[in-house]
Amino acid sequence: MIKIVWSIKDINKYQTGNLPDNAIKIETPKSVDELMKKALPIAVILCVLLFAAMLGKTIVCKVVVISPIFILVGFALGFLLLIIHEWLHGIVYPKDADVTIGRIKGKATFVALASYPLKRDRFILMCLLPFVLGVVPFILFLISPAEFRVFNGLNFGMACMGMVSPFPDVYNVLTVLRRPEKNDSIMFYKNDMYKIS
Repeated sequence: MIKIVWSIKDINKYQTGNLPDNAIKIETPKSVDELMKKALPIAVILCVLLFAAMLGKTIVCKVVVISPIFILVGFALGFLLLIIHEWLHGIVYPKDADVTIGRIKGKATFVALASYPLKRDRFILMCLLPFVLGVVPFILFLISPAEFRVFNGLNFGMACMGMVSPFPDVYNVLTVLRRPEKNDSIMFYKNDMYKIS
């Protein structure tokens, strides 16, 4: 069941499912801030790829393909979709899992919190599903005519927000891919991640 809480003070309060005895802690950053710092290179790489695509389209079309002000408008629309981003995380969990979506108090960071074991492939899907909010506008940006500058700007801004905002999720996926076996389940418990064999 997905519930929405406007202000989340303590992540640990929401991620306290039944941790199995055979759960093994996976080494992860100790706080959200530390996770953001360690995952920052992923965000930089995604930004470089996006801007390389915009530059490439501009060079190929030999004309400015984006209305710059509408990049900001698209970015703002992408920010408004962050709650959908978190909801996309939540829908991957089974119906009997408790998923809380909300904003961390005092920050502009939204989270989906759950403490329920997911098979590794499903965990990866849960982490990466929100990328659709960036991939779809990015594809629309790539295939739309150069003269659709407003449309291109909106889509590029939304693609930036939708593809870069999941960078901590990508970090979690890379962490999982480096360690557990394919048949393991992955579970968040309090501020930590565990594998269950």
